[in-house]
Amino acid sequence: MTWYERLGVRRVINADARLTRLGGSIMPPEVVEAMAEAARWYVDIDELQRAVGRRLAELTRNEAAYVTSGAAAGLTLATLACVTGPDPVRIARHLALFPATEGFPDEVVIHAAHRIPYDPAVRLAGVRLVSIGTVLKTEPWELEAALTERTAAVLYVAGAHLSRGALPLARVVEIAHASGVPVIVDAAAQLPPVENLWTFTRELGADLAIFSGGKDLGGPQSTGLIVGRADLVEAIRLHGAPNQRLGRPFKVSREEIVGLLAAVERYLRLDHDARRRACEATIAQWIDALRDLPGVRVFRIFPNEAGQPLPRLGVEPDPTRCRLTARELRDRLWDGDPRIAVALHDDRYISLTAETLEPGEAELVVERLRRLLGDAAAASRA
Repeated sequence: MTWYERLGVRRVINADARLTRLGGSIMPPEVVEAMAEAARWYVDIDELQRAVGRRLAELTRNEAAYVTSGAAAGLTLATLACVTGPDPVRIARHLALFPATEGFPDEVVIHAAHRIPYDPAVRLAGVRLVSIGTVLKTEPWELEAALTERTAAVLYVAGAHLSRGALPLARVVEIAHASGVPVIVDAAAQLPPVENLWTFTRELGADLAIFSGGKDLGGPQSTGLIVGRADLVEAIRLHGAPNQRLGRPFKVSREEIVGLLAAVERYLRLDHDARRRACEATIAQWIDALRDLPGVRVFRIFPNEAGQPLPRLGVEPDPTRCRLTARELRDRLWDGDPRIAVALHDDRYISLTAETLEPGEAELVVERLRRLLGDAAAASRA
């Protein structure tokens, strides 16, 4: 009997996305083994962070890297680093004054189109967010006008799904750097493509980029990866655990630090083109299996919900023909055994991904869909 069975917790087939509320991802065996090995001995955490950071920087083609406790914690730490820099005296003074900000920059500029539920993590560093533009359009002069002596950084939330209304990252970097302001890229869900591990920083010029460690990388769910400028990464280290500073609550265990390194090494060895082709093949098979159902429209979605270059399946039932709404379909999939998680879009249709499925689950998912939709259509005809 598994621990989940002992606790009465039902397992989920994740056809939705790599989401924190569903556990992020399933860690590959080599990641679990690395974590188990790391748990066998004591170690100096600062020494381990620095050694792993050097290796991660080498792997990701960056100046420096740091393992944090999730991408949201990375936003707080990156902001603190931009507020103080790596000077231990300034960091100690900042801590003594906090939450006062006298003598420190206390604003972070962000596009209105990039306001997301995770940006409160930036404000935890004691700064306020200054929005520019609208969700439809931002002019370069609006960014220029927002940059003052109080600006600690510009936060840029990456993703094709958020690009409308925002300036291109390269233009943001150009304008910000002209005023001596660093740029932080929130790239939590921007893997794949694998090249993003170095594109935002090395090619587009951002100072820091932050990724989730527990999503597509397949590392521990509670980890995040920060890459970028060596001086700012050093400031992040000084603010973070095991130091007794504002970042102390964002503690990362030795097992998680090693586990994320193992995950990144594995990720860079993967055949990402083959992964994409496999996802496309599954979506095509699902469409073929469902296209003959009456009152149901099935279609390919690209890119996916996070703006990643991966396909999804859309399923839109017509309630007048099959007596089943999209919300009811979502709920019945969730209430089944095993549970199947899918995404609901405006009560009109559900969407599914193939990238998160384990072997054999794609067939189970499409069989459940055919049965639920077929039964609903039959009930409508009765």
